[in-house]
Amino acid sequence: MKAVLEELQSAEPGRKRLVGRMIFGALVLIAALVGATVGLLLVYSTDLPQVEALEHYRPISSTELYDIHGNTIGSFALQRRVVASYNDFPPALIEALVSIEDKEFYRHSGINFWRIAGAAFRDIESGGKVQGGSTLTMQLARNLFLSADRSFHRKIQETLLAIQIERRFTKQQILTLYGNQIYLGHGVYGFEAASEYYFSKPAKQLTLPEAAMIAGLPKSPLYYSPVNHPDHSLHRRNLVINAMLEDGKITVAQADTARNAPLGLNLAHDPNSLAPYFVEDVRQYLENKYGAGEVHAGGLRVYTTLDMDLQAAGNAAVLDGLAAYEHRHGWRGHLQNVLSAGQTIANYQHPDWDAELAPGSYTHGLVTAVSGRAASVKIGNYTATITRAEVAAWTKRSIARLLTPGDIVYVKIGSLLSAGKARVALEQDSGVQGALLAIDNASGQVRAMVGGRDFNLSKFNRATQALRQVGSSFKPYVYTAVVDQGATPDDTVVDSPVIFQTASGPYFPHNFDDKYEGTITLRRALAQSRNIPALKLADKIGIRMVEDYARKFGVTSPLPPYLPVALGAAEMTLIEQTSAYSVFPDDGVRLAPRFVSKVTDYDGRVLEEDYPEVKDVISSRTARIMTSMLEEVVQHGTGVAAMQLKAPIAGKTGTTNDFTDAWFVGFSPAMTAGVWVGYDEKRSLGAKETGARAALPIWIQFMSAALAGKDPGQFQPPPDLPQNPAAQTLDTPDLAPAGDEGH
Repeated sequence: MKAVLEELQSAEPGRKRLVGRMIFGALVLIAALVGATVGLLLVYSTDLPQVEALEHYRPISSTELYDIHGNTIGSFALQRRVVASYNDFPPALIEALVSIEDKEFYRHSGINFWRIAGAAFRDIESGGKVQGGSTLTMQLARNLFLSADRSFHRKIQETLLAIQIERRFTKQQILTLYGNQIYLGHGVYGFEAASEYYFSKPAKQLTLPEAAMIAGLPKSPLYYSPVNHPDHSLHRRNLVINAMLEDGKITVAQADTARNAPLGLNLAHDPNSLAPYFVEDVRQYLENKYGAGEVHAGGLRVYTTLDMDLQAAGNAAVLDGLAAYEHRHGWRGHLQNVLSAGQTIANYQHPDWDAELAPGSYTHGLVTAVSGRAASVKIGNYTATITRAEVAAWTKRSIARLLTPGDIVYVKIGSLLSAGKARVALEQDSGVQGALLAIDNASGQVRAMVGGRDFNLSKFNRATQALRQVGSSFKPYVYTAVVDQGATPDDTVVDSPVIFQTASGPYFPHNFDDKYEGTITLRRALAQSRNIPALKLADKIGIRMVEDYARKFGVTSPLPPYLPVALGAAEMTLIEQTSAYSVFPDDGVRLAPRFVSKVTDYDGRVLEEDYPEVKDVISSRTARIMTSMLEEVVQHGTGVAAMQLKAPIAGKTGTTNDFTDAWFVGFSPAMTAGVWVGYDEKRSLGAKETGARAALPIWIQFMSAALAGKDPGQFQPPPDLPQNPAAQTLDTPDLAPAGDEGH
């Protein structure tokens, strides 16, 4: 500066004035630039979010559902995210991220001027916005507070926020926030959720190539998706590995091994698929109580009453039972064909293919080719062959007559082999449905629920929503009322033709087999499910009293006050009937069925902890007598097939007119389960499709799994009762008050 002044002094006056003006102009320009910059910073910082809020960072989190063993059975989420700590991220993942996204991360203070300048130059050179210059901190600021648009305004705000974040948080804290917030494709947010989705394991267990693949996703989760674009993902992963090698994070040998490794995806399947009807009922309950926003974004922890093992057994039992029904009635055809619908075989995807395939499961497949001896079937990533011999075994038809390319077929998975091969058996879905519900007697907790054959095809829950006629499974309410009035199992009733005079005219009932046994005990009448004795007993005590007893058992569905209700001419839900039957093994006490035992919020505070709702229904004397009578149904009556379980079992079959509904509801000392089979529309299942034939085998298969390896326990013995000589005949006019309600 001194030299400049000396030069000015020695210069001519005109030259002095010119130099002075230049200096003054430069100072004015600098001041203007400084002022403009300060002004811009003030403008862009006026509405800037407060980074202090990150100290209480709470991202949108999934609500997780657990079974009684702590297994995840479902989730509700707007964003699929599992919040993790810094120590949950393996070093390889952090190093891969820094190498590919922000090499100077540990040395800059939120922004990298050289990187921004380089990106700006390349943008100008290419004539568009193609090169990003954001640091990891700037990306975090954008993801947390700003939009994704590429504007000058957003970039300035992003820069200011990044500087504030760096001043307030450590590098580890920034990486933790970033690792929980970043979007990584397919609805997945954060590294922990990405690891679980793409590789079905926690992030801590990621290998080097797996960590490199995930670290490469933030740039463009859609373009580099390993699911949709595996070639793009592989190329990007190897770029990440090369960047790590350049930074000295890995050795040449490690890089070579990692680059040659396959993507190795092991996609997590939807946990909701095991018990979709149960999960849906829980969702509705939670939303009614806490609101949809809290359920889908609040990170609740819901501890349900479901037992995953029993649920799997219930699923298998229902589907196997429906398959047996289909085989009894032969091939009906009418398959949907994707080619006829204008779709292509190459691009077709069935919703069933999102669920995990396992031996014994049922799913839909697509016929891709048919020859005289076999048909080729595609099932997601698997292929299978259906042979002529397998088809003819129950369809009695040739493959060429059954199948054509493009047909959607229903199959049972026999086994899953290597190289994407599977063994399957051709099955049929004619529309017949089944439902199962199992309740723990000691707590009233629902342990398993099957609401239908396929949730993807129908969300209607036949275990809780379907009102169906219950047939003879209603008769225990009649006998309970009679026993509670003082009758004993050895009292008798006359099984003979009878005419009842009702308000609508004479009623001519008959037994299922159109035969009559004369004078029989109440025990035998119930065990053999004789209609006439049940009607005579109901008529004597009054149908209103029978209905009152059904209400005590928890039945809330409408019960019209006319005599045929005693035979089950009333509609109920499976959950009503199953819960009601649990009164018998519970010594006359009813515990209301429950789906949820506890709910906690994001911070672990208990929002609700459910305890059983207990109600006395009948005396223990009556409950024990009825249990012994229902044991007789299994030992010598319509439920005799259940004797194969070789455990204390009691229950009752139910069959409606024209075989439209088949029921079996039964219990052991520890568990009560109910099964219903039928069509959604009132349509016959076919001749002789009784509760014993259509529903009971499903119940037996499920209960065999429920009882396996456990002490079955014993029913409480019935009280000492009068012997036969003191027995009375209950349908004589002088022994019980005649009921005229509804007649």
